[in-house]
Amino acid sequence: MKNKQILITGGAGYIGSHVVLALCDSGYDVTVFDDLSLGFRSNVDDRANFVQGSTLDQVALKHVFSQHFDAVIHLAAFKAAGESMIHPQKYSTNNINGTVNLLNAMVEADVKHFIFSSTAAVYGFPKYLPVDENHPLKPINYYGYTKLFVEQLLDWHSNLKNISFAALRYFNAAGYDEKGRIPNKEKNPANLLPIVMEVASGMRDSMAVFGNDYSTHDGTGVRDYIHVTDLATAHVKALEYLMNSKKNLTVNLATGVGYSVLDVIKMAEKITGESIQYTLVARRPGDPDELIAMSAIAEQKLQWTPEHSNLETLLKTMWVLYSKEKLI
Repeated sequence: MKNKQILITGGAGYIGSHVVLALCDSGYDVTVFDDLSLGFRSNVDDRANFVQGSTLDQVALKHVFSQHFDAVIHLAAFKAAGESMIHPQKYSTNNINGTVNLLNAMVEADVKHFIFSSTAAVYGFPKYLPVDENHPLKPINYYGYTKLFVEQLLDWHSNLKNISFAALRYFNAAGYDEKGRIPNKEKNPANLLPIVMEVASGMRDSMAVFGNDYSTHDGTGVRDYIHVTDLATAHVKALEYLMNSKKNLTVNLATGVGYSVLDVIKMAEKITGESIQYTLVARRPGDPDELIAMSAIAEQKLQWTPEHSNLETLLKTMWVLYSKEKLI
């Protein structure tokens, strides 16, 4: 796949910068297009070309597509579910309008392969476990709706414009590159593992645990966590699948293994040597007891399996970055 030209939007962000590493390691020629609202220029691998710009800027998109690309990987989106319920217009503009602009630019430039960063939020409250790709699609937050809307856009563009796409439905991404090649932490994280790390490093005094009366082994909610390096590998494999088969693909990227909030806290205390202070508070509305998924289609069609997603590796690779805060 050498000399294949790949455009990645959001490539300076948390997941995007890891995808860039995986693409460069695999011999692709990579161009990153990012407005740096959630990313860092210094997180972009030196082997990649960087263009600062937004998917909301049609002129900038037209300019970047003056270069030939074999495929687009789209990760430029806002992803805070709670915020999306307060500011839906922000998510409509960036996640939907930005993708429409990107697809229009792709069509004009005759680019035929598209990999989309989707989410488990398209499923909503789980009707059964583990969640598979046949699960009903009923988002319970506006962020999830924007991702489902884009998946439907891709179906139409596939039928009308012969674009082949892969929609990758992530579960809970965490961890950092084990070789330490990403120097900056994710901006404004709202997920459990970064919050635990912030307490361990002294960035927070304590954290809230939302409910301890769930039907789980210790009463706290259980979630499926996927290492960002495993996600990045899946993007490369999905790209190769599209280019070789030209068939569409919609897959979960998860481990099928769940860890509870207290599992995470206990492991973090073991790894960091720090006490994680927390307060038990009421459940949040809409939080399921457990959310785990199966990735059988990804295993079968992409020959992909998560290799870095055990809880110890997830937290150890995070602590390398967060422990630096403790030294300041």
